[in-house]
Amino acid sequence: MADVVVVVGGGAAGLVAAWRAASLGRRVLLLEANGRLGVKLRISGGGKCNITHDGPPKALLAAFARDQARFLRPSVHAFGNAAVMDLLRREGVETYVRENGRIFPLDRPGSAAAVVEAFETLARRAGVTVRTSTRVTGLLGRAPRLEGLWLGEERIEAETFILATGGASYPETGTRGEVLGWLKGLGAPVKPWFPALAPIPLQRPRPAWEGVAVRGGELRLTAGSQGARLGAFAGDVLFTKAGISGPAALELSQAVERARREGAAWLSYAVLREPPEAVDAALLTETRANPRLQAATWLGRHLPERVVEPLLAEEDVSPSLALKELPRAARKALVGLATALPLGEPQPVPLARGEVAAGGVDLAAVDPRTMALRGWENLRICGELLDVDGPVGGYNLQAAFSTGYAAGSF
Repeated sequence: MADVVVVVGGGAAGLVAAWRAASLGRRVLLLEANGRLGVKLRISGGGKCNITHDGPPKALLAAFARDQARFLRPSVHAFGNAAVMDLLRREGVETYVRENGRIFPLDRPGSAAAVVEAFETLARRAGVTVRTSTRVTGLLGRAPRLEGLWLGEERIEAETFILATGGASYPETGTRGEVLGWLKGLGAPVKPWFPALAPIPLQRPRPAWEGVAVRGGELRLTAGSQGARLGAFAGDVLFTKAGISGPAALELSQAVERARREGAAWLSYAVLREPPEAVDAALLTETRANPRLQAATWLGRHLPERVVEPLLAEEDVSPSLALKELPRAARKALVGLATALPLGEPQPVPLARGEVAAGGVDLAAVDPRTMALRGWENLRICGELLDVDGPVGGYNLQAAFSTGYAAGSF
């Protein structure tokens, strides 16, 4: 099999890499550990599959950290969102753009599966040989050439190897992250896996509030309850049995875990993002205009009804108390709940539950035009195995598609 290109991993990046290489005349063998291709892709977006994000390449790249954007620029320009949508359209998968710029296949049962099937059809039609239920157990070789792969007792040799094995989140989908350790053993510079885009467990969860969403505000991370601000993200949060999820929690989770490991992390949610002094002044104005308005009614304008009375009880404020009867301390408590709802200290953020995992092969060690690992003649890396982690919204899948395309272009 010396003239064969072996692609390891049948997810978003691996499928595109295999299709691209085969379409350029290569003999391609695609190895997938699961019993079918695209397992993680099938469950993305709650089974609806947020394929990519709308906008020109410059806008897509602006969503990533500066070093990641610089790395992704060549591949995103070569195979961007328009190319992905056009490819899917030709396979019968129509897409649409939501108001927030996220691009999905048209809503219908099995829409995520249709995306996987389209890429699988493209790959097989191009001549890709697919082996499922085939897990790689080791790499064989030393720089500058990878000699082969171990599949248990079986040894596979090839001319070129493309690794698209994913990160370390959602291990039940087959992404266990062990390949990163193998690459490190071969001398490749890597960054350890780190949780990203994950729900945040809290030291003091509120399981009774499970399913409650708090919207329109900003999740804030500080060094302790009165410490300096370490991060913030505007967006909704959703209470879970163990803590919080939702867009703001996912986006801030990486910063939360770093702060927690450094010894000081505290979370609060500002439904009203104005300074407390301004909210207090507005509350006093409301008191003069509507003195009989109850404290619970005022707070219920800003927070979900289900949480209002429990929060007031924690602050020892009677929900039926009229605004005109509020002592100064009670008024301050109301303002505090609206401008900095205390969520408290986080517990360790779970790596396994992240939509992606931060960390991976150091980008400085990879050629951004070809995804070739520097110092190696026949080894390419793409997808989540790279140290790339964008925000929620289809950005990470686009990065997988683009880097997979670059890896297969030779």
